[in-house]
Amino acid sequence: MYDLGLLVLFLIFITIFLYKRKKNVKKDGLLLLYPTKWGLKMIERVGKKYKKTLNFLSYVSVGLGYLLMAYAIYTIGQLVWVYGFKPAVVQAIKIPPLMPLLPYVPQAFDINFLPPFYFISWIIIIAVIAIPHEFFHGIFAARRNVGVKKTGFGFFPNFFPVFLAAFVELDEKKMSRKKIFHQLSILSAGTFANIITAILFIFIFIGFFTLTFVPAGITFDTYATTAIAIPGIISINNISTLNLNYSKIVELTKEDSLNIIKTNDSEYLASRDILEKQMENNGNIAVYHSAPAIKIDLEKTILKINENDLTSIEDLTLELSKYSPGDKITLNLLAEDNRDYNLDIILEAHPENASIAWLGIGFYQSTDSLISLKESNIYYHKKLGDLTDFIYNLLWWIILVCISVAILNMLPVGIFDGGRFFYLSILAITKNKNIAMKSYKFMTQLILFIALLTMVLWAFHIFF
Repeated sequence: MYDLGLLVLFLIFITIFLYKRKKNVKKDGLLLLYPTKWGLKMIERVGKKYKKTLNFLSYVSVGLGYLLMAYAIYTIGQLVWVYGFKPAVVQAIKIPPLMPLLPYVPQAFDINFLPPFYFISWIIIIAVIAIPHEFFHGIFAARRNVGVKKTGFGFFPNFFPVFLAAFVELDEKKMSRKKIFHQLSILSAGTFANIITAILFIFIFIGFFTLTFVPAGITFDTYATTAIAIPGIISINNISTLNLNYSKIVELTKEDSLNIIKTNDSEYLASRDILEKQMENNGNIAVYHSAPAIKIDLEKTILKINENDLTSIEDLTLELSKYSPGDKITLNLLAEDNRDYNLDIILEAHPENASIAWLGIGFYQSTDSLISLKESNIYYHKKLGDLTDFIYNLLWWIILVCISVAILNMLPVGIFDGGRFFYLSILAITKNKNIAMKSYKFMTQLILFIALLTMVLWAFHIFF
């Protein structure tokens, strides 16, 4: 609610800001540009003072530009492959291949592999990405004596919420007279800045995680399961199932509790919902072992065993190895309301080795998102409370978006720096402006067609 309030205040502020300064606002296609002279002196000073450093970085920037362009083209090919031939993946991803990064997108699409994305995060990320990006364009231009006329902000008023962008306006006449390599270095400088920013925030991300997340327990994902043969079931809830088909077996189960399923040599548990989902299985079905954990509906987060801290799954395994079947242990558990409490439980024999004590819990080896420092199935104490997760997710988004913008910006498409970068590269090879322009237009149209094709494929897989 706080975030939505900030969104409303921001929109009101932008509307008043643009209205009061409407004489200075210029329209450029879909953009409203508000030019300023902020930072011009700093850009000029840095560009002139660090000439040798910028000379060296020009080679790094151009080389990185080509690498990112190659990877961007490869990514386009991957998108065609996934959205064209991987319908299951498309349905899992849910979001279209072309989607502006808007606040609340992960929440709206219920995308569990992305952390929440808030409006305040969006504003911070735009500043972190746009300011260094345009500043580097400016200082590399200043190094080559290409004048920077203006800096400023751009707005996309046709979208909600209003998009923001930053820009530097270069002297295009001077720019066009420079050597091709110098032009390439200026064009690629923005993406170079984004990569440097991403690297910087990776270190900040690691440092923040190390200082604020403390392993304090383990979290299991499931109770121990196994597969049993349907013909081997002899009773459910003490009711004989001999000579009954599977549909009748399901009918014998209770809806609101675990059902006791017996075979000749063992006892298992299963809910009616689990059995109904396996109605089409003709041979084996998945059920729970009748283990200590499931029988008491054990909380998913275990902090301690007999006052011994657990900070990894290895700690849990080592601690349980000290006991034998039939021993009683005291678990310190974390409830859903973040209250911890103690619970006594008696260990039982492992079904595959009667000499080993077990709880009967299972783990999935997964992470909480695409980029994560958190170990799978570890519960962390957060030193800053809920603010810890917000900052962690914000840093995560900054890194992801910085890298994504750097790749996207080097696509050989006219609206990006990569378009002109591609044109100049072809010109340097062929020495023919006509060939370079035709190549540039062809590549732009090809990639835009591919983008449209992937959108059509996405819609087909999602809606049909």
